[in-house]
Amino acid sequence: MGDFIQGKTLVEGEATGPALWSDKPLSFWGGYDQNTGEIIDRRHPLVGHIGANRIIAIPHTKGSSTSTAVLLEAVRRGKSPAAIITTGVASFLALASIVAKEMYDTSFPVLTVAEDDFNKLKLADWVSISDDGVIEFGANPQPTSPS
Repeated sequence: MGDFIQGKTLVEGEATGPALWSDKPLSFWGGYDQNTGEIIDRRHPLVGHIGANRIIAIPHTKGSSTSTAVLLEAVRRGKSPAAIITTGVASFLALASIVAKEMYDTSFPVLTVAEDDFNKLKLADWVSISDDGVIEFGANPQPTSPS
């Protein structure tokens, strides 16, 4: 059992997976490889990490609305994050998940949390998100299903 915080749900869903946290914003356009799920922005601290099937926690995105297209293509290829947690409303991320549900019948949860709660995720090895926005997190071992 881990610790819990309450998120504000932008796109509902359940997800459990390894955590990938950064205090730096990420541009998915030019910063995330839609074919592999790798973070490829050479100036970002997560460069080289695989974001596919992980719970990505970033304070916010940067860049253009093209992030939506990159994430949508990553969903189609099975290389999208399992969920994304931010500190502010992430319209482009939410849009990607909503459109993916319509086009591919799959989506990923998108949630916002208070900055203090976001910082609690820094040392998490895993994160589990429930439909009601409850976020459980902790060190390994990771739970086998969402709370």
